[in-house]
Amino acid sequence: MASVRAAGILSRFSSTTRYSLFTGYTCRNFTVYSAMLARTHVSYEVNGDVAVVRFNSPNSKVNTLSRELQSEFTQVMSEVWANGAVKSAVLISSKPGCFIAGADINMIEACSTAAEVTSLSQEGQRMLQKIEQSPIPIVAAINGSCLGGGLEVAIACQYRVATKNKKTVLGTPEVMLGLLPGAGGTQRLPKMVGIPSAFDMTLTGRNIRADKAKKMGLVDQLVDPLGPGLKGPEERTMEYLEEVAVECAKGIANKKISLKKEKGLMQRLTDYVMGIPFVRKQIYNTVQTKVMKQTKGLYPAPLKIIEVVQTGIEQGSDAGYLAESQKFGELAMTRESKALIGLYHGQVACKKNKFGTPQKEVQRLAILGAGLMGAGIAQVSVDKGLHTILKDTTEEGLSRGQQQIYKGLNDKTKKRSITSFERDSIFSNLTGQLDYSGFNKADMVIEAVFEDIHIKHKVIQEVEAVIPPHCVFATNTSALPIKDIASVSKRPDKVIGMHYFSPVDKMQLLEIITTDKTSKDTTASAVAVGLKQGKVIIVVGDGPGFYTTRCLAPMLAEAVRALQEGVDPKKLDALTTGFGFPVGAATLADEVGIDVAAHVAEDLGKAFGSRFGGGNVEVLKTMVAKGFKGRKSGKGCYIYQEGTKNKNVNPGVEEILQKFKIPVNPDVAKDSDVQYRLVSRFVNEAVMCLQEGILTNPVEGDIGAVFGLGFPPCLGGPFRFVDSYGADKLVEKMRKYEHVYGNQFTPCQLLVDHAKDASKKFHK
Repeated sequence: MASVRAAGILSRFSSTTRYSLFTGYTCRNFTVYSAMLARTHVSYEVNGDVAVVRFNSPNSKVNTLSRELQSEFTQVMSEVWANGAVKSAVLISSKPGCFIAGADINMIEACSTAAEVTSLSQEGQRMLQKIEQSPIPIVAAINGSCLGGGLEVAIACQYRVATKNKKTVLGTPEVMLGLLPGAGGTQRLPKMVGIPSAFDMTLTGRNIRADKAKKMGLVDQLVDPLGPGLKGPEERTMEYLEEVAVECAKGIANKKISLKKEKGLMQRLTDYVMGIPFVRKQIYNTVQTKVMKQTKGLYPAPLKIIEVVQTGIEQGSDAGYLAESQKFGELAMTRESKALIGLYHGQVACKKNKFGTPQKEVQRLAILGAGLMGAGIAQVSVDKGLHTILKDTTEEGLSRGQQQIYKGLNDKTKKRSITSFERDSIFSNLTGQLDYSGFNKADMVIEAVFEDIHIKHKVIQEVEAVIPPHCVFATNTSALPIKDIASVSKRPDKVIGMHYFSPVDKMQLLEIITTDKTSKDTTASAVAVGLKQGKVIIVVGDGPGFYTTRCLAPMLAEAVRALQEGVDPKKLDALTTGFGFPVGAATLADEVGIDVAAHVAEDLGKAFGSRFGGGNVEVLKTMVAKGFKGRKSGKGCYIYQEGTKNKNVNPGVEEILQKFKIPVNPDVAKDSDVQYRLVSRFVNEAVMCLQEGILTNPVEGDIGAVFGLGFPPCLGGPFRFVDSYGADKLVEKMRKYEHVYGNQFTPCQLLVDHAKDASKKFHK
């Protein structure tokens, strides 16, 4: 989260009261200032000659640097520094799982100009410069998330102690909101961890675990978490962390702990090399080239981060801090930052169960089909402690599915995310079988069998004969209407769609589909399971293709038409990634599966008629007939070979496209036209889904498109794109394409309404 803090010295209170607190087995005297009675976010106590400052945002699972917390933190530190009896201080959280998670984004969004945001940044910089230049040593005691502004607070301190705990992570995720660290982070990190590591942290936003942070020099001392005793493990760990931090603070104040770090030979050599201007210039150029390759220049924040870090190193701290605050303000006003922040808020909203608590918690899950999807669903389920049955019809299929799950867990072991013991313990939650034994105790069944309505009907009838009355039946279909699947069910109120995306363990989205007969409790159960699996969830109405497949299908139909018009697959990929899609259209077709794309194109073509036309579906069918089914078969639009990332266009596909070649209209064939033909069909279908009630709100539409289909995050989703680009401009383009191609580009009524009235916005 972006990091900004308000400073400003407020009047301090001088009256004090003595208290004696009995904690555990030790009795300690400390002083509490009466002013803290009026504070709700920050409190402090004086333990001997050490001030222990506690962060605790009320009514929240995490601490955020809101205006209130910043103001109280400023007051507290002013009082601490004014107290001559205090020789050192410790900053710690009262929340076991969070030090400080970052800034309050609403504070940034409340600003209407870049200058206002720059001012926030400068206030934060001034406050943390006071921490950095503190007359007494300050120790940050870190347990849980220490991100964004939280990390900037920590690195301004003279010493950092962190728990060696999985929940303890440090990082600068501001770049994921289109921002940069705004309270000195871009200036302090290079000095603390070196230029390459600072760039890695600020440009990727990745979380760093405590043990790695110690090796990098981001943390000075590690504390092992404690197990249960008279108190719970979290409480004991927090008390132990505080004791260690207090002793460190005393040691630094008494000169028993030196803040001067002895540098090894490699560090001294690195420092020497980094002192050479030519070497630094090469690093800046290399990093910039890599960023441009990955972002296509569509995200301004990474480039500004490079610029600001470089300014600080080459022109000095004053210039660096000024550049940081100014660029922070500029970035906050960009379309890209507003889009990414909108996605962040949407993610938070889609990680809540608005349907309430289900009557019966799902503890036992059964999955039908051990293929790629079924095994993936099983993996994300056992990983979260759900007892899961995986059923298949053959020993070979079941074995392949179990191996896939074990490999996924073993990969985590190799990355040291989990231990081998944890891997085996998680895997023990899985039961593989060929029959329906144990289904009588299942709370939910998810079928992931072949996309054929007759097979699904057979499965639902077999399952309903063995499951208990409360059991939910969920179908992992990508396009078949749920009401059609539920038509043979004896209990349609218990039938729901749960559309996962492949690969299930990597893709965050889960699209839940309800019919007019699905009960609220069934929906609540499905959402609860999805949240337990770690998914971001949208709940949509029933219909052919639901929301995500319905948006993707017309775009892929247009991609096939572009290929028929002579656009090379690599050129088509370059045009779509150049617009911001993480995967090119031709590659996406290969990833989805050409056979699946053909099947969906036919089904949706029947449901929606000529409006879903575009390229000739016979192109896809001919590819399937020749075995070109995409990546899974080794050949699709491209040829795939093990061990190499480079892929060449499949000559067999070039022959097929030559056979189905169609004339090009030069009025709609420019590169930008091809891009907007693809995007406008996607966006128009998304808006029509809202118009028809498939979607209940634009937020879920944006989340579904970005997290399920790869719609450009920098645009914030189809609805935010319409708001920022302009519905009138989009409709104008679509009318131009409509003139050439017909009703496939006819804008829906809701889009036309927004085009006619500029005051209408999907996001207020």
